[in-house]
Amino acid sequence: MVRRVAVVGAGSSGLACVKVCLEEGLDPVCFESSDDIGGLWKFKESPEPDRSSIYRSLVVNTSKELMCFSDFPMPDDYPNYMHNSLLLQYFRLYAERFHLLQHIRFQTTVRSVTQRPDFSVSGQWDVVTADKNNEEEIHIFDAVLVCSGHYTHPVLPLSDFQGHETFLGRLLHSWEYKDADSFRGKRVVVVGFGNSGGDVAVEISRSAEKTFLSVRDGFWVISRMAHGGLPVDMSLITRFNILLLQLLPTTLINWAGERALNQKCDHELYGLKPRHRFLDKRPLVNDDLPGRILQGALVMKPNIRAFKDSGVTFEDGTVEDNIDAVVFCTGYKGIFPFLPSALSEGPHRELTLRVFPPSLQQPTLAVMGLFQVRGPIMPIVEMQVRWAVKVFSGLTRLPSMQKMVEVIEADRRRNMHSFPNPQQAVLQVDFIQYLDFMAKEIGVKPHLWRLLLTDPVLWAKIFFGPCTPYQYRLAGPGQWAGARQAVLTQWERVAEPFRSRAVPEPEVRRSFLCSPWLTACAGTMVMALLLSHKIVPLVQRATQTLSRSKGFL
Repeated sequence: MVRRVAVVGAGSSGLACVKVCLEEGLDPVCFESSDDIGGLWKFKESPEPDRSSIYRSLVVNTSKELMCFSDFPMPDDYPNYMHNSLLLQYFRLYAERFHLLQHIRFQTTVRSVTQRPDFSVSGQWDVVTADKNNEEEIHIFDAVLVCSGHYTHPVLPLSDFQGHETFLGRLLHSWEYKDADSFRGKRVVVVGFGNSGGDVAVEISRSAEKTFLSVRDGFWVISRMAHGGLPVDMSLITRFNILLLQLLPTTLINWAGERALNQKCDHELYGLKPRHRFLDKRPLVNDDLPGRILQGALVMKPNIRAFKDSGVTFEDGTVEDNIDAVVFCTGYKGIFPFLPSALSEGPHRELTLRVFPPSLQQPTLAVMGLFQVRGPIMPIVEMQVRWAVKVFSGLTRLPSMQKMVEVIEADRRRNMHSFPNPQQAVLQVDFIQYLDFMAKEIGVKPHLWRLLLTDPVLWAKIFFGPCTPYQYRLAGPGQWAGARQAVLTQWERVAEPFRSRAVPEPEVRRSFLCSPWLTACAGTMVMALLLSHKIVPLVQRATQTLSRSKGFL
C-alpha cells in the first residue's frame, strides 16, 4: 500500500503535490534544491545552472481566477494579470494556509530515482539525495511525483547558423536575460517568437537603439484584454465556447477569429501573419508588440541565415550591420537526469512522460506539468496530482499499457498537422477536455444536467462563464464547501482591483423621450392617423364586407 511519497521540486506543482498528498492521508517528503519555494517564479538576479530562470519584468499571461488553485482563490485585490513577485507571494500564502513548509527539505538535490529490486511487486523506489554539503542519503519511497519542471536546460541552436564562431557581438539565451539595462543604446536581434520572445523584444526595444525580431514563422497576436477591458481568457475559456467549436465549422471560426485580430492589428501589414490558421496553434499573448512595431522601435525580420563579423544576414537576403547582441528565445530541453534512462532516453520518451510512464509494471511514478495548453497550467497540474494520488492508492486504475500508447499515438497524429515535431505534438492538450477527462476518472467532474435541474444559477455560471478551477471542488473527493460561492463571486474578484478610485455617478435626469407628455402626444397622433380620411374609408369597406358575409351566412 502506498504511504510515503517523494516529491521532486517545490515550485507551484510541488506545492500542489504536497497538499493533495496530505489530503489523501499520505506522507509526502518534498526535496527542493534551492533555499526557497516558487521554482520558476522565484526571481534571481543571476541564472543558476540546472535551474529555471525568469526576467525581472515577467507578468503572467493567464488571469488570476483561471490560474489559481481550486480551493484557494487569489486575494481580491490582486491584479488580474500579476507580476511574478505577487504570484510568488500567493504561493507563500498557499503554503502557510495548508502547512506545507514542514514537509519540504530545502537545499536538497535529488541525484537519482531508481526502481527497487522487488519493484514488480512493491512498486517502491530508491531515491538518492544530496544536501548542501554534498552528503548523500538513500531513501525508500512507495511513489514518486516529479515536479522539477522542464525550463532548466535552454536550447541554443548556434550550430544552425553559419559564421556564429566569428561573430563579435554577444550571443545569449533568454534564460540568461534579466532586464534591458545592458542593451541601452545597442542594436539587438531577438530570435524566436513565443511569449518570451515577444516580451523580451518589446522590453529591449524600449532601451535599445534598434531592435529586430527574427522569426521562422509568424504568430496570431492577442491582447490580455477582451472587450470592456476584461481578461481575455475569462471570455474565451468556457464550456459554451467548446460547444460552439464542436458545432460550427472550423473554417468559420478561424475566419471570425482572424478577422477580429486583424481589426485590431493587420497581421499581414505588420509582418506578423503566420502560415497556420488561428486555431492551429496557441496565439502569442502580448499587449504592446504591435505598438512597438507601429513606432518603429521594433522591426520584424525573417529567420537568420548566417552571421557576419558584426552583422546578421537574414533569409530574405537583407543584412543588418553593427549588431551588438543576439538573444535566442528558442525554448528548452525537457531533461530529467535523475530518472532511469529507460524512461528519459528511450525511443518513446516523449510518450512515456505524459503523466504515467506506460512501460512501468507498477504505476507509482508520475511526471507533472509536461504538456502544452491554451490556458493556465496550474489547474491542470493540480488535477494531474489528484488523479495520480488516486492511482497510487489503488482507488483508480489505469488502462493497459497498450491502450495508453494507442491513445498517446492518436493524440500525436491529431496534432502533427499543427506541430510537425513529434515531441511537441504529443504534449498538446485541450484545457477543458483534459481537465474533464481526469476529473471524471476521480469523480469530481461537474454534473451539468443535475445542476441545471437543482441549481440553475450555478449551472449558468459554469456553462456560460469561465471554466474556473472551483468547478472541480463542488462535489466528490476533495469537495470544498466554499466552491459554489467562489464560482458565483468570481467576477467580483475580477472587478475588485479596478476599484481604486471612486468614480462619480452621473446625475440621473428623466429623458425627454420618456416624458409622459411625449407619450400622450404620440398616442394622439396615432389615433388621429387612424381616424384620418385615408383610413376611415378602408374601415367602412371592411364593415360593409362583414355585413354582406353575415347576410350570406
